[in-house]
Amino acid sequence: MLSPAVENLVTQLTKLPGIGRRSAQRLTFHLLATRPEDALELAHAIEDVKARVRFCRECGNLTEEDLCGVCADERRDRSVICVVEQPVDVVSVERTGEFRGLYHVLGGALSPLDGVEPADLRIDGLLGRVDRNGVTEVVLATNPTMTGEATAAYVADRLRGKVQVTRLASGLPVGGDLEYADEVTLGRALAGRREM
Repeated sequence: MLSPAVENLVTQLTKLPGIGRRSAQRLTFHLLATRPEDALELAHAIEDVKARVRFCRECGNLTEEDLCGVCADERRDRSVICVVEQPVDVVSVERTGEFRGLYHVLGGALSPLDGVEPADLRIDGLLGRVDRNGVTEVVLATNPTMTGEATAAYVADRLRGKVQVTRLASGLPVGGDLEYADEVTLGRALAGRREM
């Protein structure tokens, strides 16, 4: 029913995370309805980001320079490294305004079923940074999923005896009801309770 060119664009858009076939069709029809200049600006922006953006040589965050803005910032606390799975996680932590240390992006999480082994992640780079840079604390901020927890446990084991290792607290979200909390979340909230 769709022309080959339109079908190809729909197929390419479905490769994006969170975009199903219907959303891809809506985006395609939107692009077809816009001015050609607007559609070409999007295409050029994609080309530009693919050509210019790379991984920071120190932490693995996204950058257009050799070092990302966080690693290049001399005001950051270089004794603390927050370990995250992906560059988007750096953005999430930075939005809080609470963390003033450095980051280390692993590039994923351990998942033997998906073929992701320790050698596929930037774990050795983290160990090297801890050994040579006077790091006193590593904050494990991997996702609270099975793969994220397995990755945190593995990294903590590799760092044992070298540096203090902490984990982000987990528990109930602000505004959440106890009635809807699962047992694991509620259990962690109880275990991580603090004095008021």
